[in-house]
Amino acid sequence: MLDRKKHWEKIYGEKKPDEVSWYQAHPQRSMELIGQAAIAKDGSLIDVGGGASRLVDLLLDEGFRHVSVLDISAGALAYAKERLGPRAKDVTWLESDITTFVPNGTYDLWHDRAVFHFLTEEIERKKYLDSARRALKSGGHLILAAFALDGPEKCSGLPVRRYDAALLQETLGADFALLREIPESHKTPWETEQKFNYFLLKKK
Repeated sequence: MLDRKKHWEKIYGEKKPDEVSWYQAHPQRSMELIGQAAIAKDGSLIDVGGGASRLVDLLLDEGFRHVSVLDISAGALAYAKERLGPRAKDVTWLESDITTFVPNGTYDLWHDRAVFHFLTEEIERKKYLDSARRALKSGGHLILAAFALDGPEKCSGLPVRRYDAALLQETLGADFALLREIPESHKTPWETEQKFNYFLLKKK
């Protein structure tokens, strides 16, 4: 069985954040959907698998005051903390595997770019969704970005499960209403293309 934590610590031990395929200098799609969700500046947001992502920088720039970043890799989180400098104290950092994460509060928005598609086993997806349901407030928003059906079959040496709106809705069940789907052709740092789908959903 894969030791997920060991795998991702190895990735971030060997590569800098801008050397991984999913790196974005500016997470434009995510910010667009967060804007559409119309979360108050004093609302609570969690970036699942946020690690070294620059999304947290933009959220702080926008004035959000209750931002949490969760990642399985301590190394990934350390990159973000170092980059933010004194502003790192304004973020709640959570080192955890999302399949074992037990929320100690609730959130207005749950953001995940490129974590859910790594959960290829049904039991893993169930644990993830159990956490998301507990963590999200009624009426809260869920943003998921995953490889599209014509996207990569593997990433970082691991198999993935690709999604369109129909498959995602079937996987999530009746608890979430799909509000919007946006395709994205992501260019990796070495200029190859990865097809993503971004989904904005609302918890009923």
